[in-house]
Amino acid sequence: MTSSVVSSSAVDDIRLLGGVQVRRIGPVRRFWAAHPRLGDVALVVVVVGAFGVVGAAVVRDTVNGIVALGYYPRGGAEHWVVPSVWLAGAVLGAGALLVRRRWPVVVLAVLTAGAVASLMTGGVTGVFGLCLGMAAAAVASSRDARSTWLLVTAAAVTVSAAMWWFQQIGILEMLLWTGYYAEEPYWHLTEPPFSPERRIVSVVLLVGTLLAGVLVGFASRDRRRHAHDIEERYRAVARERDTSAALVRTAERERLAREMHDVVAHSVSVMIALCDGAAAAFDRAPDASREALGELSRTGREALADMQRVLGALDTTDATPQGAGLDAVVRRFRTAGMPVSAAGLDTPLPPDTALRLAVKRIVTEALTNVLRHAPGTSAVSVVVRRTGPAVEVAVVNEAGTGPGTGSGTERGIVGMRERVALLGGHMMAGPRAGGGWQVQVTLPCPDTGSGTAVEEGPR
Repeated sequence: MTSSVVSSSAVDDIRLLGGVQVRRIGPVRRFWAAHPRLGDVALVVVVVGAFGVVGAAVVRDTVNGIVALGYYPRGGAEHWVVPSVWLAGAVLGAGALLVRRRWPVVVLAVLTAGAVASLMTGGVTGVFGLCLGMAAAAVASSRDARSTWLLVTAAAVTVSAAMWWFQQIGILEMLLWTGYYAEEPYWHLTEPPFSPERRIVSVVLLVGTLLAGVLVGFASRDRRRHAHDIEERYRAVARERDTSAALVRTAERERLAREMHDVVAHSVSVMIALCDGAAAAFDRAPDASREALGELSRTGREALADMQRVLGALDTTDATPQGAGLDAVVRRFRTAGMPVSAAGLDTPLPPDTALRLAVKRIVTEALTNVLRHAPGTSAVSVVVRRTGPAVEVAVVNEAGTGPGTGSGTERGIVGMRERVALLGGHMMAGPRAGGGWQVQVTLPCPDTGSGTAVEEGPR
């Protein structure tokens, strides 16, 4: 019998993955599932030690009780044959169980033959009944239901027939003729000694053991299939998530390319024409050449301003008004009930439209994600600071107490990463070790002397 372990660092005891409920197994089952061979060795020790050695000692005392009752002759071979057959059967059964995962049908057949041989030579089933139950579980775990029932029924009929004709020491004899429950072994059984009618108890126990093994095997097979379905669903969700993220990145780049082409293409064409005209008129019309160069400079500045506006405000879904400052953004989220603490909102920045709008957009998107995915959070902090030739933005929140809303498509994260990458910066977004979420952004900001606060509004 095998089991499959589905692990995840992001789940607790129960989680919902794409509509499939996943329950994490306990540490004991997880250990044995991860070390099946160690479990097989432990099983061999139990079969040979507990059921083999101890069972052989009990059956030896049973033989002594039978001799005391006069059913076996004194000094007969039964004194050593029966315990030896019992112990040999335990060794054979344990060895067969070691390979039951690889050859379950062969193991079932070998154990069936071993049980018949044990009954014919020693009159005992020994531990073969228990081993047959485990082999039946292995067959049920690896075969379809029809094949399982045919194979297990054949084994049950074969061993039951051998019990009916050859068994001499069964469970009743071991319980009542050992002398463990009285000073002398009991002699009063409802049927005559060694009669087939008294073996019905052993047959019922055998059939019950095989039936239990089949049910356990079916349960193991269903659990393994369920785990496989969960793993496939997890892989499908992961593929879908990766594909969606790639599509979002592609869409962002395509939008950027379209906007850049629309904004810049005309200006660049004009600049090329002005440059060619200035070069052509340089010698024969210096004044016209200087005028063309001046127009070229103005056109270049306008193109640069247009590019900065595109890079900083490409996202047409930006809910933040262009005239609002960081203090207004934070105040709006506070009004929505978010416990936001802020520092460095008036940090002076160079008059770079793309950089200033990027800082504002990152703060807005990060706080929006907190509002969507961590409702009920106890604390949110926003920090903006200059560290040499760079601007650092940090938005950190504690874990929320309520269920999050939103589809979780990560479009906001992707948009922030694209924006930061376009400015040559670095971004880290992910869960915190102690719970919650953090967004850390570093943007290059060459020191140009004086600066202004980020889109300052009324404080």
